[in-house]
Amino acid sequence: MSRPEPHQTENQLEYRVFTATRPGLTPDIPADFESLAWVANSSTLIYGMRDAVLVDTFLTLDQSVQLADAVAASGKNLTHVYITHGHGDHFFGLGALQERSPNVRAVAKAGVIDRIEAQLTPAWLEGFWRQRFPGQIPDEPAVPEGLDEVSIELEGHALVPIETGYTDTADSTSLYVPSIGLIAAGDVVYNGIHPYLGESNALTRLQWIDALDKLDTLNARAVVAGHKTPDNDDDPTAIAQTRHYLLDFARLDQATDSPRQLFDAMIALYPDRANPGSLWGGANAAKREAENGAPSAVATGEGNEQR
Repeated sequence: MSRPEPHQTENQLEYRVFTATRPGLTPDIPADFESLAWVANSSTLIYGMRDAVLVDTFLTLDQSVQLADAVAASGKNLTHVYITHGHGDHFFGLGALQERSPNVRAVAKAGVIDRIEAQLTPAWLEGFWRQRFPGQIPDEPAVPEGLDEVSIELEGHALVPIETGYTDTADSTSLYVPSIGLIAAGDVVYNGIHPYLGESNALTRLQWIDALDKLDTLNARAVVAGHKTPDNDDDPTAIAQTRHYLLDFARLDQATDSPRQLFDAMIALYPDRANPGSLWGGANAAKREAENGAPSAVATGEGNEQR
């Protein structure tokens, strides 16, 4: 589904958000949460009178073909696909976009490409993604090229990558469009969905809060979260809501003794957010960190098992 397309005037950029819903990935979550055990990815089309830039893709082949169809139906010439971070559910659809738009340039910052390469190792590609989505992951996923430029130019407007460091994974970025006050935030911001905490630890969650503070200084008029409830508006208050969630998690982690206690305490504060599996995985990772004195999900690479 997408944001209604507004009237457009000469030399004015607009944006449109597409979302795709899929099952959450965490096994064995506490009972009675089946109705919320889903997550939605977002992809943002930023466009002028002729050209367009897409931010992030979808996970599965079917959803990515539908996204490519929707972009083509917009009638805009797709010049770039910008990938915000290295999780597979945000870049596996590149090939479908490139098939429909052969001249498109897929780009990401250098740190993001490093993380993407890690997702393409057999342990991740075969041992994780293809096990969970058989027949729906490309045989040879496309990889973006490095973006060396300070910004992407779209009909005379600058689209500026914002490097945000460690958020729900390392080397995250967002894309800022100053002329319309838009931030395509990637997974720095969540909207109506439990943030993925399986790769974070107490220190990196503080870095995540710093990243949110950095986005806040831009005084955006619209913020598109990388994972959002499809019907939710792209309200900038999602930045503050994500910050409050992380602060609540840190506080309740200190006040509880077990993953289930932490999970239940957070659910009491956030009963309606989708994908409680992310919270369950994050609660288990946090208590392993407390028990072992080390961020086990980060150190062992087990984090994505809790998305």
